[in-house]
Amino acid sequence: MPYHDLRMPEGLARADYMLSPNLGRTLQAVRQAVVDSRAALDWLESQGYKKFAILGTSLGSCVALITAAHDSRLGISVQNHVSPYFADVVWKGISTRHVRMGLEGNITLEELREIWMPISPKAYLKKLVGTGKNSLLVHALYDYSFPPPLSQEILRDYRELRLPHSTFALPCGHYTSGVFPFNIVLGCAMCSYIRKNL
Repeated sequence: MPYHDLRMPEGLARADYMLSPNLGRTLQAVRQAVVDSRAALDWLESQGYKKFAILGTSLGSCVALITAAHDSRLGISVQNHVSPYFADVVWKGISTRHVRMGLEGNITLEELREIWMPISPKAYLKKLVGTGKNSLLVHALYDYSFPPPLSQEILRDYRELRLPHSTFALPCGHYTSGVFPFNIVLGCAMCSYIRKNL
């Protein structure tokens, strides 16, 4: 992901340039993540691979869905922590309070939702209709970063559009899904889904 791990600019402790009050940079960073994901598929295909799946967690779940919507090679996606709108996670989630503080008073949630619609899953769901692409939608029941009402909304969207999908709910929070025993349960569920459907 752009601005993560080895791609993180010196002096930063987290991927602040990937998601920040700089609206344009955030749009560009998510676009770059989708471009990078498709480039990875190009490379894998050049190595002789024929079947592909994508898995994205948290912010990466948006990247996974957008990539799946634009790349016919992807028949399966796993989205770990889901929301229909990028803006709502920033506005309502506790992990992104610092971003909201940089925006509040200058923009409304509705305006931010419209500006960030190109990086929101909701904008691409209809593009998946009729493609037969399968998705596993994972959500945590006590998630204060991707609040449960947002997850429930995208689950409803999938049902209403009759998009092929399965759901998996974890009885934990956003970050606790990455610690024992939830990380084992989650890892097994995601790997099992990909293995079964790929």
